[in-house]
Amino acid sequence: MSYLVPGFPAQGSCRSLLMCAGMVLWLGMADYGLAQTVTDPPLRLKPTARLEADINKEQTKSAPVFVQADALSGSTDLETIAEGNAVLRKPGMVVKGDRLEYEHATDMARAKGNVLVNRDGNRYEGPYMEVELDAFKGFFTEPSYQFLQNDAHGQAKRADFIDSTHLSVHQATYTTCRRKPGPDWLPDWILKAARIDFDNDEDIGVAQSAFLYFKGVPVLGVLPISFPLSSKRKSGFLPPTVAFDTANGTEVTTPYYFDIAPNRDATLTPVYMAARGVNVGGEFRYLEPSYAGTARMSYMPADKLRNLNRWSGSLVHNGAMSTPIGGVGVALNISRVSDDDYWRDFPNATLAPGASPRLLPADVTASWGRGYFSSSVKVLKWQTLQDIGAPITPPYDRSPQLTGRYARYNTAGFDWSIDGDFTQFESLSKLTGQPNAQRIFGLAQVSYPFIRPAGFITPKLQLHTRGYQYDAIYNGSQTAASTVPTFSLDSGLVFERETTLGGRSLLQTLEPRAFYVNTPYVNQSLLPNYDTGLNDFNFATIFTENAYVGNDKISDNNLLTLGLTTRYLDADSGAQLARFGVAQRLRFADQLVTGALAGFSDVLLSAGVNVNERWMLDSMLQYNGKTDELGRAVVGARYTPGNYRVFNMAYRFQRNLSEQIEASGQWPLNDLWGDKGRNLGAGQGEGEGRYYAVGRVNYSLTEGRLINTVLGLEYDAGCWLGRVVLDRVQTSVNTSTSSVMFQLEFVGFTRLGLSPQKSLTTNISRYQNLRDTGSTLSRFSNYD
Repeated sequence: MSYLVPGFPAQGSCRSLLMCAGMVLWLGMADYGLAQTVTDPPLRLKPTARLEADINKEQTKSAPVFVQADALSGSTDLETIAEGNAVLRKPGMVVKGDRLEYEHATDMARAKGNVLVNRDGNRYEGPYMEVELDAFKGFFTEPSYQFLQNDAHGQAKRADFIDSTHLSVHQATYTTCRRKPGPDWLPDWILKAARIDFDNDEDIGVAQSAFLYFKGVPVLGVLPISFPLSSKRKSGFLPPTVAFDTANGTEVTTPYYFDIAPNRDATLTPVYMAARGVNVGGEFRYLEPSYAGTARMSYMPADKLRNLNRWSGSLVHNGAMSTPIGGVGVALNISRVSDDDYWRDFPNATLAPGASPRLLPADVTASWGRGYFSSSVKVLKWQTLQDIGAPITPPYDRSPQLTGRYARYNTAGFDWSIDGDFTQFESLSKLTGQPNAQRIFGLAQVSYPFIRPAGFITPKLQLHTRGYQYDAIYNGSQTAASTVPTFSLDSGLVFERETTLGGRSLLQTLEPRAFYVNTPYVNQSLLPNYDTGLNDFNFATIFTENAYVGNDKISDNNLLTLGLTTRYLDADSGAQLARFGVAQRLRFADQLVTGALAGFSDVLLSAGVNVNERWMLDSMLQYNGKTDELGRAVVGARYTPGNYRVFNMAYRFQRNLSEQIEASGQWPLNDLWGDKGRNLGAGQGEGEGRYYAVGRVNYSLTEGRLINTVLGLEYDAGCWLGRVVLDRVQTSVNTSTSSVMFQLEFVGFTRLGLSPQKSLTTNISRYQNLRDTGSTLSRFSNYD
């Protein structure tokens, strides 16, 4: 055989495969500056963390082409012909075939017989190919193909390479189901189309005259259908969803997504409800360097069940703007609906954070700070959705609320601050029983913390003052005022010792704490209450000066709170393995404002144990020693032995109010019959399948009935997922709504049906999406 090496310094030919290989290798080394003479210093290899995953165009154009075969021939600078196990290599590309022809001037390569092309990890196989190597422009006859990015594959009559990022295949198929051995194998789902265009710049595919088959049955057939090639966003119709609701009937949703810009997008969501009519919803999201937000709107003309036009809207905005006095933070949190029954008819409506089903805020806040001073201006108005059978007292609007704070720390050892608040409280409801008013509140406090590694002592003085100006006579006057001082002394110690448990080195702490508060009694019975309520009694509030939260009431105190906490920490990592605590108040005098009697309060007990990486236990008990009764108990446990396996249990008790048990979890049912080795949830398999039970059950022992229930089943077949979930929501004492959500997810292609993911994530602690686990692939993953 004879091979003319293009570009070799001397004209001639090589007479053996070994000689050809040596000449080609020398050329490649010379092109990269690696050829050396005897006098050159020895080459030194440089370590690298990884091979370069991407190759730029300049590297590709300047790199040599390597050819090997059983027989090589050709003409210098014109063409190279390789026959028998022919292989052509250049950076980012490998071409194999029975016969290869390469034209140097046009960069055209032709391959015939058992052709395989691997370009950046994407593989193409077939009988014949013509392609310009650098431009990657050409065609492939009767190819089969496999894409690196999503592991999708298929076959076609012909593939046209438009350029390096665009491909069209004709009479083609497409699926992400992993092929199994055997001539009778068929994928669980497959897309068949007259033509599929792949755009790797936008990471989308568009199929013409396409039908989607699932288990051999056509489930979707449309003229043009687009689908993602990655998680990159794209404009277009999102998969339609179908759901069943006891109130709304059958629901069909066909959303359209607008990819406006990298930092802006929008979704238009028309929903047909068989029992009500058509609802059109929209969402707009934006993200800028100095602000971000989400706006939502929904409108249903002529609800057939209510004979009303129904609508809802919400806006969440957070940002900052420059002003002559400096940066000003701006926050908007607004939710509004059309009528009082909206929360009952549409319990899954997405509203702004902070909104409860029946209390919707419209909150606009501006904040400013400089140095030790900070301030804010707030306007807050509530929409209260009333129920004739269960009316609620609406909270007062704040229009406006002005706050200011000046705080200094470690000033000659002292921490001190002054807080001021002016609020205009307004309400149109007669349920409040109080007039509208203006309130001025002030709080001055100073403390001197003594903090050492072994403990701390912090004496503190506070002065609370407030005054009211009513719009009408209240308790015989149109004004009122009150000033209350408070002294507190907080102290604690930290003891440590080394210990072992089961051969494990631990560090145990013992942390006693004493907290004394003295606040004289000031009669506040004639004062109004606009924003104040009793604190919950727990470990976070038992060491605080005031029994109330808010600024209308200051509790009188002459009490001592004693607490003791012990922790077990891993000696090496510092991770907390267990925590046990106890705390109790001793009142030296009756608490006249709240009505609490002198003596010992209920005892608070808490325990939290991380038994191991799988088991976690947590509990809190409130025990009344005088009556020998539990006032409240919360006990919870979580078992998480691995991915996609979690079981949560909880018991909640509050004397004379409620007693509930709750269980939630996600678990592969295949474990029950011993199939524990495969975890298809990580996308590692397909075919035999894995079932997952998901759900949450909340049962009221007091009422003897279920409160809220989510029950479902997930099935993972590797290349497709199936989910069916029943969601039952209690909307009042005697009424509830139920919906059934069904979804088919064709992995790497599209989803059909209503997604239950939001419901599952909200109701099941530590729930995992079956496709959360993934790996990053490079061009070396499918190396040939």
